[in-house]
Amino acid sequence: MEIDHCIFPDELLYDVGNNTWLRIDSDKEVTVGVTSLLSAVAGKLIRVKLKPSGATIKRGQSLGTLESERFVGPVPSPVSGELVQTNQRSVDLPRTINDSPYEQGWIARIKPMQFFTEKILLSKIQDAKVPLTEKIVQLRVRCFKAFPDREMYEIGTECSAVLVRLSEELSAMRIGEAIHLVSDDPTAYVEMIAWTDRTGQSLADWRKEGELFHFIVKKVR
Repeated sequence: MEIDHCIFPDELLYDVGNNTWLRIDSDKEVTVGVTSLLSAVAGKLIRVKLKPSGATIKRGQSLGTLESERFVGPVPSPVSGELVQTNQRSVDLPRTINDSPYEQGWIARIKPMQFFTEKILLSKIQDAKVPLTEKIVQLRVRCFKAFPDREMYEIGTECSAVLVRLSEELSAMRIGEAIHLVSDDPTAYVEMIAWTDRTGQSLADWRKEGELFHFIVKKVR
């Protein structure tokens, strides 16, 4: 399900209050991670610390901590159990959680101890839609198809000048990184399409909110 551009896979269970999800892998193991909502709130993650395998975790206890330039917070476990494995890739490359919170950026695999009791505390996406929608509005969350590494707010600037600066910013970035550009120029969308055709860079996402255009440009060359 997509809620205001934020993705929440239908097959998962959600701990809405703690912004975590759970996938049932078998009758003996589940995988846990954080939602796209938390990723958007936290911003670009720069450090992830996770507890060692073998630890016993109670529901609500932290599996580790996530840190960005503006956020530091725990990852509360949605269930009690034995910590079977943590995702080393998420530790080595924290950005993986931003880019792929439901797949490559998972947090931990757990052997539940009282799953049938605690499962009723989790929600299917159909039941979680209303509270998630309210949280997105309350927290002013903005999700994009590619997570931005940088921000450009160009209000009151002609689009031609903005695109010159955009090219300069991209030249200092690595391939695969993205930039969030905000413009109020009414010609911005047409100019952006022409610019991407000319430069070969990727317009990964865009939308208009009121008088403002939001673009996510991904460096591909």
